[in-house]
Amino acid sequence: MQNELRAKGFSGFITFQELIKDSTLIPSQKGVYIVLRDNMEKPHFVPKGTGGFFKQKDPNIAIAELEKKWVDNSSILYIGKAGGENNRATLKSRIEQYIKFGQGKPIGHKGGRYIWQLADAYSLIVCWKTLSEEEPREVEKQMIQEFKEEHEGKRPFANLKD
Repeated sequence: MQNELRAKGFSGFITFQELIKDSTLIPSQKGVYIVLRDNMEKPHFVPKGTGGFFKQKDPNIAIAELEKKWVDNSSILYIGKAGGENNRATLKSRIEQYIKFGQGKPIGHKGGRYIWQLADAYSLIVCWKTLSEEEPREVEKQMIQEFKEEHEGKRPFANLKD
């Protein structure tokens, strides 16, 4: 999968654990990013993830729901966007936000709730693609649609909308 994504212009391919130590490689530009899991074995979910309580709301999802949402035979867990029309976020700010949520900070990142209940969350890999002309939301939607076409209509595990 990484080779396919590299051929499509993605770079990075760094674990969350490494990005916590040094996020300087993440570009401060708009774009799309993907969270990958190299391990194709059945995941182990933890009942209480490390996600922050945004607006005092418990971010944890029932394990039965996580298991139901899991997409077998896919290394792509989440497709996200950063920046675009009326949105000044950058890949760097958005991925750092994702990480801070996973470290228990009260930051809103709904898809992150699913990621941070994986026992191996810190070993997940993040890659990104900067966009200069294209609108990140449109590219994200197209990528999710392509994923659904390949996976019987299912979205990536942690994506909650198309």
